[in-house]
Amino acid sequence: MSQSITTTASPKPFYSSFGFQVLAAMVIGLALGLVAREMGPTAAGDPNWLATTLSTIGSIFVQLLRALVPPLIFTAIVASISNLRQLSNAAALVWQTLIWFAITALIAVLIGIALGLIIQPGLHSGVLAEAAKEPSTTGSWLDFLKGLVPANVLGLQASTKLGDGSASTSLNFNVLQILVVSIVIGVAALRVGDKAEPFLEFNRALLAIVRKVLWWVIRLTPLGTVGLLGNAVAQYGWQTLTQLGWYATAIYIGLAIVLFVVYPALLIFHGLSPARFFASAWPAIQLAFVSRSSVGTMPVTEAVTERNLGVPREYAAFAVPLGATTKMDGCAAIYPAISAIFVAQFYGLPLGIQEYFLIVFVSVIGSAATAGLTGATVMLTLTLSTLGLPLAGVGLLLAIDPILDMGRTAVNVAGQALVPTIVSKRQGILDQDAYDNAVGVEELDVSAAQPHAA
Repeated sequence: MSQSITTTASPKPFYSSFGFQVLAAMVIGLALGLVAREMGPTAAGDPNWLATTLSTIGSIFVQLLRALVPPLIFTAIVASISNLRQLSNAAALVWQTLIWFAITALIAVLIGIALGLIIQPGLHSGVLAEAAKEPSTTGSWLDFLKGLVPANVLGLQASTKLGDGSASTSLNFNVLQILVVSIVIGVAALRVGDKAEPFLEFNRALLAIVRKVLWWVIRLTPLGTVGLLGNAVAQYGWQTLTQLGWYATAIYIGLAIVLFVVYPALLIFHGLSPARFFASAWPAIQLAFVSRSSVGTMPVTEAVTERNLGVPREYAAFAVPLGATTKMDGCAAIYPAISAIFVAQFYGLPLGIQEYFLIVFVSVIGSAATAGLTGATVMLTLTLSTLGLPLAGVGLLLAIDPILDMGRTAVNVAGQALVPTIVSKRQGILDQDAYDNAVGVEELDVSAAQPHAA
């Protein structure tokens, strides 16, 4: 007589949850940051050992993420182009992506202008005019045109920093140039035909390897969160918010409206649950908040967009890297709009209808001009120079920029996941089951993900 025995898996303890680990890491990082700030600098004026440790941990984590960006963009874009031929609506996907990038940017910049006029942060500022200074990095429309042309096939750029009697040279990558190179090579491989199949097969294998390494780095997020958030608190604190309190309030109100009102409204309009979206995209949003890097967060953004939100891999691998370079509702829409109005109000310079139209134009079109450059500061200088406002006004705002940058980057990344989701839904290729039943981040092994069926 046989007897069947049914066993049920015991639930995992709550502390093994990735979300709980990251939340706990944020609390620990905040506490350690406050302790490091209370300790103050050393007798020589250098950061104390705790602040140095937090800074090192955070920098290493972001460095690991950024190191994976070039190979991930290249292999993912080439693979996505080869896979896009399987989709009959590839051209429509590209155009709708660009259109929705523009639509959401337009809504965000209009919210920024409205808040700037209502709150009038430039008239309620305690910052002194002596703080004004020209920024070391600026942006222009020429930067956009030059940025489209790769300096080399790897998209690498060398920069030299002069110190006290010494010089150090470092290599950086231009995301926009890597994007251009990847698209060109991907299209060329398709045109070559069967002869390029070994290359495409190698590229697919390399992509799988990069994704496996990426997953290992993602699992270090709690440790990186401790370092990044702790270093931010230790270095900047919250005292500097006092003089620019109304300005910071306007920025964060605008970010909150876009993130928690505009985005949910767009999701509901397309028959998608906002709660499911935020639950699925939260790993990328929270990493963006603490790391302040859309490019560094891009691997995680792409992973949650594919696996949790149900966007086909062949489309997500194209749309997310494109969004990481050009889709910035926080840095390129809300922030420059409110900041430009702040500078104009601070210096007593009137803005007319023409200037407000220029703010909208720069925010909707100009974010691409900052791709591969130094984010929000470059975007702000581009806006001020287009309006003819003094660039020295940037110096008034730099003291609290890191605090604002956390919220800006979180909104950027949320938008970079939102648009591919909406476009996929409109084109009928969204995996609704994956969207409604997203896996936890513990099961989100991005190297093992398979393309969703169209």
